[in-house]
Amino acid sequence: MKDFIIPWDDSDKGTPAKTGAPVTLTVDGAAVTVPEGTSVMRAAYEAGITVPKLCATDNVEAFGSCRLCVVEIEGRRGTPASCTTPVTEGMVVHTQSSKVRRIRKGVMELYISDHPLDCLTCSANGDCELQDMAGAVGLRDVRYEYGQNHFDPTGDGALSLADAKRRADDTDLPGNFRYMEKDESNPYFTYDPSKCIVCSRCVRACEEVQGTFALTIEGRGFDSRVSAGTPMDDFLSSDCVSCGACVQACPTATLQEKSVAELGTPTRAVVTTCAYCGVGCSFKAEMNGDQLVRMTPYKNGKANRGHSCVKGRFAYGYMEHPDRILSPMIRESIDEPWREVSWDEALGFAAKRLKSLQKNYGRRSLGVITSSRCTNEETFLVQKLARGVFMNNNTDTCARVCHSPTGYGLGQTFGTSAGTQDFDSVEHTDVVIVIGANPTDGHPVFASRLKKRLRQGAKLIVIDPRRTDLVKSPHIEAAHHLPLRPGTNVAVVTALAHTIVTEGLADEDYIRERCDWDEYLAYSEFVSDPRHSPEAVEELTGVPAEELRAAARTFAGEKNGAIYYGLGVTEHSQGSTTVMGIANLAMLTGNVGRKGVGVNPLRGQNNVQGSCDMGSFPHELPGYRHVKNPEVREIFEKAWGVTIDPEPGLRIPNMLDAAVDGTFKGLYCQGEDILQSDPDTKHVAAGLAAMECVIVHDLFLNETANYAHVFLPGSSFLEKDGTFTNAERRINMVRKVMAPKAGYADWEVTQLLAQAMGADWNYSHPREIMAEIAATTPSFAGVTYEKINELGSIQWPCNDAAPEGTPMMHIDGFVRGKGRLMITEYVATDEKTGPRFPLLLTTGRILSQYNVGAQTRRTANSTWHDQDLLEIHPHDAEVRGVKEGDFVKLASRSGETTLRATLTDRVSPGVVYTTFHHPDTQANVITTDFSDWATNCPEYKVTAVQVSPSNGPTDWQEEYAEQAAQSRRILPAAE
Repeated sequence: MKDFIIPWDDSDKGTPAKTGAPVTLTVDGAAVTVPEGTSVMRAAYEAGITVPKLCATDNVEAFGSCRLCVVEIEGRRGTPASCTTPVTEGMVVHTQSSKVRRIRKGVMELYISDHPLDCLTCSANGDCELQDMAGAVGLRDVRYEYGQNHFDPTGDGALSLADAKRRADDTDLPGNFRYMEKDESNPYFTYDPSKCIVCSRCVRACEEVQGTFALTIEGRGFDSRVSAGTPMDDFLSSDCVSCGACVQACPTATLQEKSVAELGTPTRAVVTTCAYCGVGCSFKAEMNGDQLVRMTPYKNGKANRGHSCVKGRFAYGYMEHPDRILSPMIRESIDEPWREVSWDEALGFAAKRLKSLQKNYGRRSLGVITSSRCTNEETFLVQKLARGVFMNNNTDTCARVCHSPTGYGLGQTFGTSAGTQDFDSVEHTDVVIVIGANPTDGHPVFASRLKKRLRQGAKLIVIDPRRTDLVKSPHIEAAHHLPLRPGTNVAVVTALAHTIVTEGLADEDYIRERCDWDEYLAYSEFVSDPRHSPEAVEELTGVPAEELRAAARTFAGEKNGAIYYGLGVTEHSQGSTTVMGIANLAMLTGNVGRKGVGVNPLRGQNNVQGSCDMGSFPHELPGYRHVKNPEVREIFEKAWGVTIDPEPGLRIPNMLDAAVDGTFKGLYCQGEDILQSDPDTKHVAAGLAAMECVIVHDLFLNETANYAHVFLPGSSFLEKDGTFTNAERRINMVRKVMAPKAGYADWEVTQLLAQAMGADWNYSHPREIMAEIAATTPSFAGVTYEKINELGSIQWPCNDAAPEGTPMMHIDGFVRGKGRLMITEYVATDEKTGPRFPLLLTTGRILSQYNVGAQTRRTANSTWHDQDLLEIHPHDAEVRGVKEGDFVKLASRSGETTLRATLTDRVSPGVVYTTFHHPDTQANVITTDFSDWATNCPEYKVTAVQVSPSNGPTDWQEEYAEQAAQSRRILPAAE
């Protein structure tokens, strides 16, 4: 398997890049020109000269502690550290004078004198900067005799840990109070203090890159050591979030991945894209043969800039989990056990059933569900299967149950269904609104970049029912937290706009130039009505009026204001209205069309944006073009050689309703678990049970597979080629790292099913599918694999007008022409609290788990979160007799479940909160079928509930568990 050749310089240049006026200097006789502010070390690198270093790395600011990078500069006294010395015009630098070489060798001797000499058996052998630098400075001997040190547990002169083990049986050994045992508490990496050189790179990475401030240097002088929290803490119990930044920064084996210690130093690497959240981080999959050793964040990844989170960095073990299904399976009915069969038999069985249903019930009796976890190319083929083989528009996707209001709301106001900025834009913002999103848990790499900007002085406004970590955490604090009552987003956003308009804070010059002035006048009249004032809506929203007014003034009063939002905006009955209200705020304040501003949806899954782009909705063909338009249908009819139905198809809720009614009979579901992720679990189960052919295409027997007749094993993101499109419209390459463990990539399985149904599909590689996408979809017209490889990534639209993509939208004008300010009338949800159900439940995610947990639950991430918990305010808990850790029953009008309670003031009285990662809880048995008025996006975030003490699982949970166990029986291969 040929590795992807990295065309960009991926080496460590020692210190971060700078911008400024050009400065020319001479390094070892070579002239080099660099921006003002650049360090001498980096300038030397640009001249092709490597200066030895240990404490310096280009993802954190220079520190100047190791003294290995000293140089001589003509006209200056001493030997300054090249990492902390900025260049000046005409500077003459010598990096290899005899004086410098002597100093470096002496420094290395000191380091080695307090370091175990286990190099040949060390897990960092061959990947150790200390080892490399010893060679670079020419160290051949250490003059210092054995003395006080941190590596010999015996205190008896052992020079290595192996030597110490041989002496360990001697009970008269003096011992060494400075020696500390290796900390193996974290499931993914170890901390070995005996190998620490106290370079502080890990501490600085935790502070500057991640922004958690979990690590520090304790002690002074020779007693200095890295510490994770208090002396009572280890890495697992500390504030460490296991992002891996410290491990990546460590120049020795002090912080080391356990996988490297077990599998050896990787020998090759393939650059690919993470398959978790919508940030779309680039990673190097580092391999030994076809064995994945580790995932390391790729420093040239434009979404993540060399950073990562615990999921992308470490939680890839699900690919090897014993639960993974690698053989196709079929069964006649859902009460039978599964039977393993060949691919040919499984596909033939599925095709025969589907064709029979088409014949008996009509072409609209079948449908598909595309996946936001699969590639653009795979999603394109699944919707093509519906339209070109099933001959209907019954296609839907999980994107509808999360961000479909984004598509509708931004389409109405701006003219395009996506965010306006790239993630780099946050580095230029002055004030940020984060509404209905919890980036530190859901989009942690973006959150780290946001927190860095906040530490530099930007202001933050958080609009969320919970007190998320962004409200206050180390070295950041929101200027305003508006803890609104769930379901009142529209009222709060409109009240912000009321304040901006009535207090004369609107940017009328921008509005006159960029927006429809007549519509603004109508909107201004609407929003200025006293009924939209903060005082008028205070009782409704629970947000103090003066705090809301202050937040509006803060946002309107800064030069660059950006808005980031998540599912706490879209998953409401007025999700689309709130999105339009957010767009209104941006236009009112002139905050669209330049760096540091914009409206930015934080997409929940890795390819939510792409699944929308590819035409997964029942009313839209790829590129957000309505299926009713004959000129759009003609494009695809010519390309596919079929007639496309002009009638929009069924959304998932409509499919389930039709199944219960007996008119919808067959479903192909790729990479989605609608039984766990969609609302009103009982209704989903009833719909699936009524179907005669359910095909589940996934890695595991998920909850939906309980009702399946055919199971087609899927491929992980490391087993295929393709592209993902992240939240900033960035199209990133997904590259095959290893062969598909089940034999086929997902796009091949869909093609095989289409062929079994009689379709003449003959793609040989996903690049051919992308070529078809480009030929039929204007926003992708200029996209090719060759161009993505050349540029690293592309942000659509990419066409003749923007041949290298569009990092920022609406610069000179909105896509629709003039921006449209929309009337945003608040309409209360039909889901009401009352005596039976007096509390409001809202849901969300936690850092260590992802979506329905199918992947992360099968990794060591469950160390941090092995069950869903119900957050409840101490007051609400007290009046119900609930204590910390108690089992409680959570009941709504739809159903009931049990889970353990945790008492916290993160939520306000009257509000409870839980996650939905674990099927044992099945939180969506509680949620209702209320949905967004424009898109049918479910109202996950507002459910009236009651909480009461319980002594264990509900009857429904026990029945569900029994049914799931029966459904997952697999006959032995011999049978």
